[in-house]
Amino acid sequence: MHNLIKLSGILALMLLMAAFTFIKPPSLPAGAPEVGQQAPEIALPGPDGKVIKLSSLKGKVVLIDFWASWCGPCRKQNPYVVEMYQAYKDKGFTIYSVSLDQNKNSWTKAIQKDGLEWENHVSDLKFWNNKAAADYGVDAIPATFLIDRNGMVIAKNLHGGELDKQIKKALKK
Repeated sequence: MHNLIKLSGILALMLLMAAFTFIKPPSLPAGAPEVGQQAPEIALPGPDGKVIKLSSLKGKVVLIDFWASWCGPCRKQNPYVVEMYQAYKDKGFTIYSVSLDQNKNSWTKAIQKDGLEWENHVSDLKFWNNKAAADYGVDAIPATFLIDRNGMVIAKNLHGGELDKQIKKALKK
């Protein structure tokens, strides 16, 4: 009898483990758009409160850059992002920065301090509850998506020389 109870407990545990293996919690994001897919629309307010839509940049190659003022790796990457902007801004390239900040003052100070001179800075100041971050499956920052002139995702999470190479390639099309 004791062995039967023990065996029943083991079987119940195995069934429970199998069930949790196949159940995806509903709170998890659907996931990032894949390369070759249309980039989901983002429409968030800029520092002045005016909504800036990603779709308003159609016709340009766009780097969507998810970052925050409190993110050390993001801030370390910013000089290189500025360099890419400087190199390609007159050739049809721009940046759409999505901040996961909660504090508007910290966000705007970081834009100034890091010399992020492009116009397309947006945030809903909702930290990790940012709708755009959820739509793009962002669970760590910095996170980037390179979008072609037609709004299609052509690369994800590029940095350094690979980002430069893909921007050049996209601008030739």
